[in-house]
Amino acid sequence: MDDLRIAAIGLGQRRSLAVAVHREPGLGARVTAVCDLDETTVRKEADFFGVTAAETDYRRLLDRDDVDAVLVATPDHTHARVAIDALSAGKAVYLEKPMATTVEDADAVLRAARQSGARLYVGHNMRHMEVVRLMRRLVQEGQIGTPKAVWIRHFVGHGGDYFFKDWHAERSKVNSLLLQKASHDLDAMHWIVGGATEEVQAMGGLTVYGGLPRRAAGAPKPENWLSEEHWPPSSQRDLNPVIDVEDLALLNLRLDNGVLAAYQQCHYTPDYWRSFTVIGDAGRLENFGDAPGGTVRVWNASRRDYDPGGDAEFRIPGPIGGHGGADAKVIEEFVRFVREGGATDTSPVAARTAVAAGDLATRSLRDGGAVLRVPELDGSLRSYFENGQVEAA
Repeated sequence: MDDLRIAAIGLGQRRSLAVAVHREPGLGARVTAVCDLDETTVRKEADFFGVTAAETDYRRLLDRDDVDAVLVATPDHTHARVAIDALSAGKAVYLEKPMATTVEDADAVLRAARQSGARLYVGHNMRHMEVVRLMRRLVQEGQIGTPKAVWIRHFVGHGGDYFFKDWHAERSKVNSLLLQKASHDLDAMHWIVGGATEEVQAMGGLTVYGGLPRRAAGAPKPENWLSEEHWPPSSQRDLNPVIDVEDLALLNLRLDNGVLAAYQQCHYTPDYWRSFTVIGDAGRLENFGDAPGGTVRVWNASRRDYDPGGDAEFRIPGPIGGHGGADAKVIEEFVRFVREGGATDTSPVAARTAVAAGDLATRSLRDGGAVLRVPELDGSLRSYFENGQVEAA
């Protein structure tokens, strides 16, 4: 087969996805066009990828004959618009998570994919992270019985650098960091325990970064914007001119399979990792580290007092870097799906559920902590995507 020809739209922090296409031997795909709002970036990336099609307006790429698919890695608030335009133009779409910043926009993306017949893939690469796959396998094997509860703590140690020095700090760009960050964790949690969030309730606030010094509007991020020397969090300087997202959030969730979940996200911890605890009616598991080399421990043999070792320990496999190899694997699955169809570990419907949970949790958080119900997805849309993006006979 000829290579799948991909236009990379958005070449910021997630340009690694386009690089994975470029450098993966035997993938059956190549980058044929690049797009970014920054003209200097566009010229540099055109040289890197060896292409002549380089634009600052993505719409100029959508009618090109040498573009079969687009890789959308633009700022979050643009995901839905770019994806809908590309799908409507008949291009297959890799859409970086979150697929949108509201549940309404997520539904609009799903409708556009169905109406056009173009294939949609949402890049929830955590489903390809070995720690998530290991925990899911242990649950499916019955190591802890039937799952009943999940506790997730996300320690975002670099939060002040990654998310409070640019557009991530603005509600108008991300809605909240429960979309930018929690959509990852919630999607992984849904996959591990085989459920989907039905109800959410949340509390939170801007507890540290709101009062720290900000740079002037229009001024770029400082050259040392990411540094482990930025400690304690109160020492951060040159933050984004606008900061109106929360740096601390606490969620309660009820899943459709009866599982109850709690999710905590903090952007000023000294360490940076995710901690999952899954409790079943015959045991529990917990990860210690979320990268290759860490472990998942299981307690399932008996009752006893404090026991840090557990009854079994499973080492997290995989290479170091690139989300433990997940970036390359998610791109590989995307290319295969566009070329051949078939089942994928990721799911546009599940991606919509993660957006809905994050969006509704944000509304709850900002409106007194009310319990809110995730709106139902149109049944015909659900059937279309669960049938592999093929209309039922």
